[in-house]
Amino acid sequence: MIFTVESKKVKYSLGPVSSIEAFTFGEPGRRTFRLDVRSGQAFCSIWMEKEQLLQLGTYLKDVVDRQPKEERERSTSPKADGWTGGDLNVDFKAGQMLLSHDQESNSFYLQAYERETDEPADEDNPQIGETESVGFWVTAARAGDLGQEALIICAAGRPTCFLCGQPINPDGHACPRTSGHTVLEAG
Repeated sequence: MIFTVESKKVKYSLGPVSSIEAFTFGEPGRRTFRLDVRSGQAFCSIWMEKEQLLQLGTYLKDVVDRQPKEERERSTSPKADGWTGGDLNVDFKAGQMLLSHDQESNSFYLQAYERETDEPADEDNPQIGETESVGFWVTAARAGDLGQEALIICAAGRPTCFLCGQPINPDGHACPRTSGHTVLEAG
């Protein structure tokens, strides 16, 4: 079941993206994940947890795959203009992400909000303590590609234990379902 969530105000409304890609860095078990978004002269890197990227990929792929072929191939017209605010470079770790599909425009709207910090605003620099947020539109075709890309990236990590679902490290895994009596190995 998909719920409609009311959009929160974002700091930077980027409009339709010209490119969006998912990346991962590091060795399995110590990887970091990032979504790079470009719209006009705006560039945004959204760092996220593996689970956030997995959920994003699963949702996008599921919604796009359930559309009839003619709907997937229908032209898209996001409900906003592109970024016209000049050079912008935003880089933050996502706390909350909201995603919705607009059937009328056949596109997706994603909002990402920075993980909130406990740092209070400073009188000399009032932007300290202010959280970053972006909102942008993605066409159905790009959303399908991003969903597939995200799922491939997430699946390339450590294998999961068939008993408990936790990841198996290269040096093994003491499965809690076996009360630690059996050490399972990757591979």
